[in-house]
Amino acid sequence: MDLSVLQTFIEVIRQGSFAAVARERNIDPSSVSRSISGLEKELGVRLLQRTTRQLAPTEAGINYFNRIEPLLEEMQQAMELVTEVSGQPKGTLRITASVSFGIKCIVPLLPEFEAIYPDVSVDLLLTDSRLDLVAERVDLAVRLGKLKDSTLIAQRLISTKYSVCASPDYLDQQRPLHQPEDIAHHNCLLFPFPGFNSHWLFRNRQMEITKIPVKGRTIISNAIGLQQCAIAGMGLALLPHWLINDDLDSGSLRQVLPSYDVTATDFQTSAWLVYPSRSYIPLKVQVFIDFLKKKMKHKYQREISN
Repeated sequence: MDLSVLQTFIEVIRQGSFAAVARERNIDPSSVSRSISGLEKELGVRLLQRTTRQLAPTEAGINYFNRIEPLLEEMQQAMELVTEVSGQPKGTLRITASVSFGIKCIVPLLPEFEAIYPDVSVDLLLTDSRLDLVAERVDLAVRLGKLKDSTLIAQRLISTKYSVCASPDYLDQQRPLHQPEDIAHHNCLLFPFPGFNSHWLFRNRQMEITKIPVKGRTIISNAIGLQQCAIAGMGLALLPHWLINDDLDSGSLRQVLPSYDVTATDFQTSAWLVYPSRSYIPLKVQVFIDFLKKKMKHKYQREISN
């Protein structure tokens, strides 16, 4: 039995669509349909119920999926172990990250990584949605903030620090900011995430926390968009240092109220490396984890731990 056909069946069940699998593989949906039909003919049972509006597994299809999915996973791991005997990582490394973090922190590193590991192809999915790593066949994700309990394995990449910042031109033309309460007189650039668009939290040297309401005329669902608006002089923005360090160094942004720690929801936040729980980490994943941790530590001077 052709393993590629079985993998196609697994992906169709996970995604619930011939078209979705076809788009991912850049082939015609009819090719996916023919593969499944051929598998059904070989087994002598119907695995999927097809209508013009939906695709659903039959009872036999569900039972077959539950039995072969772990077997294919084991076979994939065995194949990876065999190819890693040479000590050289190979294959396609599928990574996902948020749009802003990916563009700012990962994309600039890809030329160097691919030069060091020419036999590894990188498939980088930039999305602010939290993908199902197993269903989407993702090897590694970078996720921001607190992690929810799950069966996934996580390593801290960097601790995340936030600052309120603005352009020098904006600050020169507006009321001075001496204390957090002064933010009430300023236009804030807001992120449409619970907490980020209603209040910011300031903590002084005595560890006292002040909750400051914020308001503004501009709401943007992407941190790079907020960064660019802040540089353009449109107002105050609460942004992570991994995004604005270069702007603070160049002077295009200036930190506001630097004697305070500031956040929107939690003072203990991090960027995490997350991957599916497996009996081993493929070499292509491990070398990228080591590479990224080294580069991020060097650039941001944050303590990185497992």
